[in-house]
Formats: sequence, structure tokens, C-alpha cells
Amino acid sequence: MSKQITTLQAINEAMHHAMAADPTVMLFGEDVADPEEGGVNGASKGLSTKFGDLRVRSTPISEQAIIGAAIGAAMAGMRPVAEIMLMNFMTVAMDMITNHAAKLRFMSGGQTAVPLTIRCTTGAGFGTAGQHSDFLEAWFAHTAGLKVVTGASPAEVSGLLNSCIFDDDPCIFIENLPAYWQKGDAPTDPGARIPLGVARIARPGDDVTVITYGPQVAVAQAAAETMAAEGVGVQVIDLRTIVPWDRETVLNAVAKTGRAVVTHEAVKAFGVGAEISSVIHEELFSDLKAAVQRVGAPSCAVPYSNPLEKAFVPDADKVLAAIRKTLN
Repeated sequence: MSKQITTLQAINEAMHHAMAADPTVMLFGEDVADPEEGGVNGASKGLSTKFGDLRVRSTPISEQAIIGAAIGAAMAGMRPVAEIMLMNFMTVAMDMITNHAAKLRFMSGGQTAVPLTIRCTTGAGFGTAGQHSDFLEAWFAHTAGLKVVTGASPAEVSGLLNSCIFDDDPCIFIENLPAYWQKGDAPTDPGARIPLGVARIARPGDDVTVITYGPQVAVAQAAAETMAAEGVGVQVIDLRTIVPWDRETVLNAVAKTGRAVVTHEAVKAFGVGAEISSVIHEELFSDLKAAVQRVGAPSCAVPYSNPLEKAFVPDADKVLAAIRKTLN
């Protein structure tokens, strides 16, 4: 049986390996050093003790300062990892991210790389409400120059984070907070890299293709199990990388089944699913047996109330309803 670790452990081990492998890797963030317990969730525990305060820097509560310092370090030849406690707090540093990190390679004619990884957590399920739980990946996916990445298991998180750290472009690395303490198979090598832009077939199937990423991979697989009992084969595609997304794998998969559902925890309207659905319709219109279905959260803030929060997050029943609609 494979060794089991949590997503938090996978992040911590990947950071340890990256910092040991390359002295230019450094970490900025609120309370990330060991005197402050290695971050609010302990993701960086042990790093400052092992690598020193010059490479692991606890910062003031200022997202602009964290991202600004990290961009400067990246331009100067370092490979900084900037930890922003929650994805909603990225909005405080949007100017730094979208007008500087994302554009410096373009504006310098390719002379200035920004090998920066911005880690952030998010996700509903803990009653943290509207200012702490949003999946905002569509904002960053719309910004040319950024790569947007998220993993669905500890091993996937480890391999994708390693690739982001050693990529020469700025990467937004999204971590699902409710999954931090969920266990899964450990990576066979904590330094292994999963190539960016390459999707994973999480489950084979011949009748319907579900395209998703992050926490919705488990939701899609649960729906697929239910449909399997009814004799329907549901193929689940884990994008891993939202930008650049693996068009070839997705289009080949949908061409085989003729039916597609795209699901994400983020708000459905104007989301990543809309882009993927549009491309599928444009490229495979004559191959489709039904219109592509999208599943996402309603257009409202994440509720604080537990029953409302559960109703907000797309669950297996909502994905099942979309799958059945393509079959009808």
C-alpha cells in the first residue's frame, strides 16, 4: 500500500525539496517562518529553521508588499514563492499581479522573466463566508501572461507545485483549504514535476465526458460511480492546469463520447467552464450528441449559513443532473 499523506504535508515536502534543490527558491508571506508557527495552517513549518530567515521571510499583513517584493526578487534572479493566505485577499494585490508580474515579459520584449509562484488557499465548507471562500481563477485566467494551476490530490499538488516553482513565468497556484487535511497517496518522488498544460484522465468512460479541476474532481468521480451503476460510462478529465488548458486531451475525449459536462466550484456565470464549453461547441459541433452542460455556483457571495453554503457548492447531484441532461 502506498504511503498516505495530507495535502498540507505534500505542499510542505515539495517546498522543502525545492528549497534544498535550488538556493534561489525563497518564500514570502504572513507568519510563514517557524517563530510564527510556519504559516496559519503550518504549510511552511520547518522551512525557516532549515533554510534561514533570509530565504523564508515572514511579512507584514500587506498583500501588496508581499507580491511587490516577490516580483522584484524574481526579476533579480530568484525564484520566490509568495503565500497569500486566502484567494480573496489576492484582490488587494491585483495591480501588482496583472499589471506587473503578468506583463513584464511582454513589455520587456522577452528580456525579463518573472519566475514567481503565488500560492493561495480557498474553498467553501468551513463557514468562512463571502470574503474568504471564492474561487477566482477566471479573473487570472483572463490575464495574459499568467499560468493558473490547481491539484486534486496530495501527489498531484506536489508535482504541480514543483513545476510552478521552476517555471519561468508567473504561476497562480490554487490550494483547496477543505482538502488540506484529506489524505491521499504520497508522490513517489517529492521533487517530481507534473508538466503544466497536460490534463489527466482521472477515470475512463465511453458515454459522457466530465471536465473539471481541483475539488470538483472528487465530486465528478462520485457522480461517475453512480452512473456506472446505471450502465453509463462517465469519463472524468482533471485539467490540472487551467491556463494553459489541455485542449487536445479535452477535445479528443469529447469527440469520443459526444457529450460533455464542465463543472467547477467557482460561480458558473462568466467562468472557466464557459470558455471550455465554447471551444468544444466551436471545434466539435458536428460530433456532439447534446449541448455541453455547465455546472457551477450561483451568482452570489459564498453564504455563511451551513445549509446555504452546502446549497451553494456544486455537489454530485448537480453534476448527475447535468450528465443526465446530456443523455436525454
